[in-house]
This record gives sequence, C-alpha cells and structure tokens, in this order.
Amino acid sequence: MIASGLSGERYDRTYRAPDLVRRVWRYLGRQRGQLVSVIALILLRSLLGAAGPLLMTRSIDAALAPTSLRPIVWLALGILATGLLGWGAEYVRQSLSSAATAAMVEELRRDAFGAAVDQDMSFYDENTTAEVASRIASDAYEVGHLLSLTANLFSEMAVVVVLWSILFAMQWRLALLIVALVPPIVAFALGLRALARPVAIREKRMRAVVRTAVSESVAGIAVAKAFRQEASLLAGFREVNDLAYRVDLRRGLVLESTFPARLALEALVTTIIVYASGRSVMRGTASAGTWYLFVQALQLFVTPFIDLAAFSSQFQDWLSAAERVFALIDAEPRVIQVDDQPVGKLEGRIEFVDISFAYKPGEQVLRDFCLSIPAGQTLAFVGHTGAGKSSLARLIARFYEFQEGELRADGQDIRTFDLTEYRRQIGLVPQSPFLFSGTLLDNIRYGVPEASEEQVLHAAQRIGSGDWLQDLPDGLQTDVGERGANLSMGQRQLVALARVLIHDPAILVLDEATASVDPFTEAQIQEGLEEVFRDRTSIIIAHRLSTVKNADRIVVLEEGQIIEEGTHDELLEAGGHYADLYNTYFRHQSLEYIEEAGRVGERAMGD
Repeated sequence: MIASGLSGERYDRTYRAPDLVRRVWRYLGRQRGQLVSVIALILLRSLLGAAGPLLMTRSIDAALAPTSLRPIVWLALGILATGLLGWGAEYVRQSLSSAATAAMVEELRRDAFGAAVDQDMSFYDENTTAEVASRIASDAYEVGHLLSLTANLFSEMAVVVVLWSILFAMQWRLALLIVALVPPIVAFALGLRALARPVAIREKRMRAVVRTAVSESVAGIAVAKAFRQEASLLAGFREVNDLAYRVDLRRGLVLESTFPARLALEALVTTIIVYASGRSVMRGTASAGTWYLFVQALQLFVTPFIDLAAFSSQFQDWLSAAERVFALIDAEPRVIQVDDQPVGKLEGRIEFVDISFAYKPGEQVLRDFCLSIPAGQTLAFVGHTGAGKSSLARLIARFYEFQEGELRADGQDIRTFDLTEYRRQIGLVPQSPFLFSGTLLDNIRYGVPEASEEQVLHAAQRIGSGDWLQDLPDGLQTDVGERGANLSMGQRQLVALARVLIHDPAILVLDEATASVDPFTEAQIQEGLEEVFRDRTSIIIAHRLSTVKNADRIVVLEEGQIIEEGTHDELLEAGGHYADLYNTYFRHQSLEYIEEAGRVGERAMGD
C-alpha cells in the first residue's frame, strides 16, 4: 500500500540539479533587494559573532592582571553592545529572509496552482486531486523551507570562517588542531544521519497510512453504519494505530539516543582542546583568555559542521520537492488551441466532422463520427453505457482533445477560439453537480459573480416556479455546506440549473441531470427545463423518459456510432434499437405504464 503511493506520475520528468537550482533562484532573485540586505546582515552578524568571544578573551586577561577597573567596564559594555547588535542584526536578517522565502513560495504556489487549473479533464482522470494538492501545498513549502535552512547554515559558517581566521592569526597550531577535528565530527554526523534516516522515512510513510485510514473511515462512515460494521472499522484502525505506535517508539528511541551521543562526542573533542590549549598556557605561549577563546570556538565549530553533514540529505529532499513542483508547472495540457480568436455570442450550431476520439491509446470511443446539430435544437443522446454519449458532451465543452476530425461551432473550428471565451458559451449540468462551500446565492451566481441578488432570485424562481426555495431555511442565504452536503441531490440539481440560467450560455449540456433525483424533483426540473432550453442549443444525455421524449430529435448511439435518429414517436414506430431501449429502460417511467400497473394491482386485490 505504501509502495503504490511512491510511483511517479505520467507527467513527471527528470531535471538536472543545476537546472533546478537556477530555476528556483529565478524565483528568489525577484527579491534582490531583500537578498542583498540578508547577505550584508549575515556578514555583519558573523563579525559580531566573532567579536563577542574576542572581547570575552580580553576581559579574562584584564581580570587576571588588573591595573584598573576601567578596561573591564569598557570590555563588559562592549560585550553587551556586541550581543545587542548581533541580536538585532539576526532578527532583521531572519525577518527579511523569511519574507523573501515566503514571497518565493507564494509565487511558486501560484504558478503551480495556475498550471493545475489550466490542465484539461484527462489530466485529472489520471492523477488524484490529493497528489496534485500535495505538490502545490507541501512540496512548494519544502522548497522554501530548505532555503531558510541554507541561509541559517550560511550564517553559522560565516561566523566560523571569521572566527577561525582570527584564531589562526593568534595560535595557528591550535587552529589547525580544530580543523583536524572537523572530519571526525562530520563522519559522526553522517553516521547519525544514516542511522536516523530509515526510521524517519518509515515514520513519514506510517503517518501517510494513518491519514489514509482515518480519511477512508470517515468518508465511508455511512456505509459502515448501514452494514453495522463500526466494530470492524474500529478494529482495523486499532491495528494501524498499534503499528504507528511501534514505528513512533522506534523513531523516538533512535533519535533521542543521538543527542546523548553528540554530547559525548562534544565532550571528547572539548577535552582534547582544553588539554592542548591548557598546555600552551602552561608554556606561556598563550594567555588564559586565549585558552577560553579556543574552548568557546570549538562549541561554535561543532554545530555548523554537523548541520552541514545533514544538509546533503536535506538538499536531495529539496531537489525532489522542487522537481515535483516544476513537473506540475511544466505538464503540457492535451487540449491545445491553435488560435485565440474572439468568440462573441454564438448561435449554437454544432457540427462533428469525422471525429475520432480515445481516452487512452487503443481504446477507441468515437471513430469518423459525423453529426450536425442546428442552432436552437434540443437533441437527446441515448444508448447503453459506453456508447459515447458523455464523450460527445465533453468534447463539445472542450474538456478533452479529439485525435482526428473537426468540431465546429457556428461553422468555425472550436480549436481556433479563445478557450475561456468559448467555455463561457457552454452551460454544463452534470449528474452530480458540485457546489462550493458558501451560500446558495454565491453558488448560483458562481459564473456571473457581478449578478445582483434580485437577478439571482429571478433566475431561481424560473426553475420549478421557485417553490423549492421555500423548503430552504434561509432562502438564498442558506449555507449549502461542504460540497452541498446540506442540500438534497434534487436541490443541488435545481441550483445547477439556476446557475446555468443566470449564466445564459448559447449551448446547454445536461449530462444525466435527472438520473439521481426523485420523481417530484424531476417534475420541478422538467418545469425549469423548458425555460432553460428556450433560445439555445440543448444537448441531453438522459436516463429518464421525460427528458428524452420532449426532445426535438433523438440520436441513438452504439459503440460510438449513430444507429438511429428521429423523434420519440418516429423511433418507436420504427421498432428498432430505440424501441428496445424504451421497453427495457424507459417504458416503466411512462404515465401509461404506471396507470396500467395500477389497474392490474387493483384487479389483483379485487380477486
């Protein structure tokens, strides 16, 4: 289960590390003023960081050989001033660095989100929304996070370089000894990383498993309760939770043991420096203050080099995060416009000319498909599942790219239109309409945000005479909840129809819009459909007789081909495939069938 989530996506690509660094730098480079200030403050901070131990050294020497109290007072004030200036410089540096990083992450997320929005629907058929969201939210943050770590590490190393230069000028032998101790420190840090990394990775994977278990359990709680499987659900989570406990415990034991080991190494290295510098003091080649300076310098040396050893693995994680974000940004959409001509108001004439289409290579849905739909006509597509009904609607909406042929609107290839303007001419009502969190008012005017409340109310009242609004507690101000959870499926469909009506498209597509509603709500929808269909081309993909029989024209599909077309009465009289579909799927929905069934039932009760 864990391994299945670690495979790459189809749009993933491999970038060279220098290319990733340069590309991130272009984002960060847009805050040049802040970066110059950050570098200047890092250099100032390194000088002040080295000045503090030097002043302390002079204070110790002055205290051991006192001639006057004044030098000690001035040195103490100097230490105080150095500390305050260093704190101020570091505070400003951290603030500027955080601001520059946050601005870079904001821009990176905006580009990644924009790329995700611009992708066509086939992209989301192949990639989960959670995976895309992870790249935009988490990976973009990781890119910025390591930049902050880099700035901190550079600041620490700058202090080390300045201080070591001073130490080398004062006591070059002791300075070389400190340098000689650096490789063991780095080797120790690398050993700790090798020990800790596997348990850290397992802990991250386990965290993902726990999140998945919780989200699936909460999402499926209704099914679990319906089948009275709450105990099974709890037992399954308990097993996952116990495993997470063991993984967390092992991680804690490993990581917590590294800190005492580090203290032991620091104590050993400090012992060596204390002994070596103490011998220099005994020989008279160094003062007591110099001895203190070297001991303090060692503490400043250990942390940056341990951090530097761990930086290599963090850098690889950073490269991986940057690669995932840029792969999303660079993913090429399959729906490609060859021009961006203005659209204007379409009449709604649609022509399929030798269209061939497949969602995946080798899985042909349409082949050399031809169909002409006059402007203002209401046309219904019927056929068995997989016949290609919804595919035709999605091609009209330009959600997918067809491989061959030409699809025209008002005689012009839709690939030559400005895509945004063209889609404004399309109104789509799916089987399960999506509502955004917020009020009913906001959802109805989603496509026309400038619409007034009076305009929205007028549009809503034209759907089903507006009676459905009376069933809502706060009318247009009713909170629809997450994904419309506070509304019934029928109410969501009515909202979707009102949203289309106020949008006023030239072409309307109803993709099984009444398949999941009750007969009463269907009747309300049918009342509104006459209003919605007026003066526009309407394409219906329906499983309900009421939405099919009133169509101006019915097209029967089988395996992506037209096998029959005509009106409801004409096709029934022909006695072909539509008549079979009618007797199989639609006839039981007819008023005649219901009345006949009622009479049969009455006679059976009478007998």
